[in-house]
Amino acid sequence: MIYIRSLLTNVFFFATLGLGCVLELVVALFPQKVTIFFWDKMVMPVALFWIHFFAGLKFEVRGAENILPKNALYACKHESALETYSFTSLVPTITYILKKELAFMPFFGWTQYFYGMIPVDRKGGASAMKHMLAEVRKKTDTGRPVVIFPEGTRCRPGTTKGYKSGIMFLAENLNLPVIPVAVNTGLFWAKDSFLRYPGTAVFEFLPAMSVKGKTKEEFMSELQNVIESKCAELNREAVEKYPYIAHNLVKEDK
Repeated sequence: MIYIRSLLTNVFFFATLGLGCVLELVVALFPQKVTIFFWDKMVMPVALFWIHFFAGLKFEVRGAENILPKNALYACKHESALETYSFTSLVPTITYILKKELAFMPFFGWTQYFYGMIPVDRKGGASAMKHMLAEVRKKTDTGRPVVIFPEGTRCRPGTTKGYKSGIMFLAENLNLPVIPVAVNTGLFWAKDSFLRYPGTAVFEFLPAMSVKGKTKEEFMSELQNVIESKCAELNREAVEKYPYIAHNLVKEDK
């Protein structure tokens, strides 16, 4: 049954995204606020409905009181494609920093560009950092918050590839708070997996952090510890409630 439900979820979900991307190219002829509205209010609600309807996967937001609709940077754990698909429904008008290669993907990448995503050359060194700062400043100056995946790539639940300091660079130069976000999404929508598991995927927004008075090592260590410890808590809770997803969690070595 899980295979059939996963198949239906994938077919309807990605078909909705595909159609949305094609229509978005037409909508992009209008001002960007129309593009944002169309994607956030018309495309994604339908796409996310299929996840709930077929896969039985629900979303729960915790710490909603910590969400700032503008003048903020979000540092989100990246376990699954679900973060990239659903975050705009959690924090309206938010935009992402993504690797520039994604912006060249036919239709989907073009859609991200018109939505206002920020492509970054991860191998571009100092010039890429300056470009990223300038583009993020443009977005935050217009009231759009920005989310960054500080690990730079998806990681299986229970693992990390280390947090990169780009988010501190932005927070320091733009004088913005950083809001950590913990998730357990990788347990239900695993990286490079066809299967979609029923349950409750949690996005937990934690209290804002400031970079003021902290060294790069201090801030990045604190940020990683805050997010990873909360993710570990969410993972344990989910596995206890839904034992059939336990195989997606990488257990710590004792």
